[in-house]
Amino acid sequence: MTGATQLRQSILNERHKALGSKLEESWNDMAIPQHYATDPYEETAAVRYRAGLIDVTALKILNVTGPDATRLLNKLVTSDVSKIAPGRSMISSMVDDNGGLIDDVLIYCDGENAYRLSHGGGATEEALPALAEGLEVSFPRDEDIHILSLQGPKALDILQPDTPLDLKTIPYFGHARTTLYGIELSIARGGYSAERGYEVFCAAKDAVFIWDKILERGAPFGVMPVSWDCLDIVRVEGALLFFPFDMPHPDTTPWEVLMDWTVDLSKPDFRGKEALIRRKGTERTHQAGLEVEHHKAITPGAKIFKDGKEVGTVNSTVFSQHLMKSLAMVSLIPSLTALGTKLEVVDGGETFAAYVVRTPFYDPMRLRTHPLEERA
Repeated sequence: MTGATQLRQSILNERHKALGSKLEESWNDMAIPQHYATDPYEETAAVRYRAGLIDVTALKILNVTGPDATRLLNKLVTSDVSKIAPGRSMISSMVDDNGGLIDDVLIYCDGENAYRLSHGGGATEEALPALAEGLEVSFPRDEDIHILSLQGPKALDILQPDTPLDLKTIPYFGHARTTLYGIELSIARGGYSAERGYEVFCAAKDAVFIWDKILERGAPFGVMPVSWDCLDIVRVEGALLFFPFDMPHPDTTPWEVLMDWTVDLSKPDFRGKEALIRRKGTERTHQAGLEVEHHKAITPGAKIFKDGKEVGTVNSTVFSQHLMKSLAMVSLIPSLTALGTKLEVVDGGETFAAYVVRTPFYDPMRLRTHPLEERA
């Protein structure tokens, strides 16, 4: 998760430096704490069994408002934005005129024609102006917002005593305005860890106080700050896609990464709709998961073979000390994605046996994030 340009800075940078980060890496035009002095696998254990606190302010937030806000977003993304109720959110895809993914976005509905878009390193902001021509809508970036993500089974216990909001009533992908430690802000249930978690959206002036307070109040529960190294580990264990690293083709379609659930072809026209209709059923590859017989993580970009023929590419990888397995999120030709299919991965001149397995690798039914009793 690196980049060459560092234009934005988190107000929490001094906290990150104190934890051992040199802030040498960047993502989405912001310096990020890729590494701390602590072992990322110890950080992962905190997320899996207690709670980990991570600064994800590098996400870009756009406030989309105005009488035509819903109309604009329905032209922009592949999902039907009108179906998002206030207090809920939705992940959607954004494609170009050829149906190729150019970003994925998380859309929060704050009210009628009032949305917040959270997006990563894709082309959301480049695509908006042309689609907004003639519409009564604004979409400024929120340069002040900071996002503190508390992930893990103890997150609820840590936050609940200090907010009047009953966090148990906030559904998966729900959010609400409230106070925390007496400060007005927004709390959303979600994250990128494959665990139950909450994201605190606050003003920059409050971020350091809230960061420190969460760690103070969470100390009896074993909370700890966690780096983006940890985030990489837990999101691969949870088979959570990361744009564009898990989209190997320059024009990867939602069909090829199995994001069909983000595409609503029944809604009125949106950018790339005709191309998606045309390209459905012509997928070159499908997203899949591999367990590799190796004691280390495979190098992203390594090639996958079957009977001497190249059949796919390795995208995101980790050696999971939690599962004690070398895991790979990959793109394979669709005919080879059946569970149990034996393949070979060639990495740095070495060849390793690998098998197609069910994803997510960790918590395959996603019970940690979305318990059965909460499902309709």
